[in-house]
Amino acid sequence: MELIASASKTKEILNKYPFVFRKKYGQNFLIDSHVLNKIIEGAEIGREDFVLEIGPGIGSLTQVLSREAKKVVAVEIDSQLIPILEDVLKECDNLEIIHGDILKTDIKKIIEEKNNNQPIKVVANLPYYITTPIIMMLLENKLPVSSITVMIQKEVADRLIARPGTKDYGAITVAVNYYAVPYLVANVPRNCFIPRPNVDSAVIKLELRSEAAVEVKDEELFFKIVKAAFSQRRKKLMNNLISQEITDLSKDELALIFSQLAFDENIRGEMLSIEDFARLTNALKKE
Repeated sequence: MELIASASKTKEILNKYPFVFRKKYGQNFLIDSHVLNKIIEGAEIGREDFVLEIGPGIGSLTQVLSREAKKVVAVEIDSQLIPILEDVLKECDNLEIIHGDILKTDIKKIIEEKNNNQPIKVVANLPYYITTPIIMMLLENKLPVSSITVMIQKEVADRLIARPGTKDYGAITVAVNYYAVPYLVANVPRNCFIPRPNVDSAVIKLELRSEAAVEVKDEELFFKIVKAAFSQRRKKLMNNLISQEITDLSKDELALIFSQLAFDENIRGEMLSIEDFARLTNALKKE
């Protein structure tokens, strides 16, 4: 079967079927087979793998996934694309296409029924507008997922792999690193898509941890502190904790805790590592 991931084949498919791009779905179809290979290699897809693909589009990545994996379930939100996928990929006998919104799909049930509740791999070319909600949903629900390999906006990818003290480091960095170890697989220029987006992309792989990166006595408090720390980046961490009502402690009491943790009173949230956030959480929980 001819590869879908080329400009000529993609245009042929789009001209053959009654399809209209919907801006609300952020649709950009991959037309570079080299990038496909990098995704497959980065995700380490093999013959024993069950893959959940989010947003297959017209099937450029789906086609290659089905060649390499044992089973592929692809969830597509746009009803226009379902008959196109079913026709274009009719030769893929290990593929199941589901019409639905991934944020409302019972992924746990899919894994239980179709893979005997064994860990799966998630692969996706995520629409930019909904990247963070999808990634956090997959991580927070603690599903049997071993890795998540996604094409996302390069700017977001830079945030996921950022280091403390850099401009890209933020709440999403800490949150993702709490659940997973992120790796940059490849940078992808905008000319690899039809239609061409306004920004460059990157492929990121998240290897899920068997347990959280740090030990915290109160996970909810940990994430509240992280969110508050970056709520106003230029403000001091202490002031953010007070203004966001994270603690009832006075400024003097907070200063004492900061001193015990060897934090400067004027430190900003962006300077704290995930380990620092855990230490602060446990100290505030104790108080």
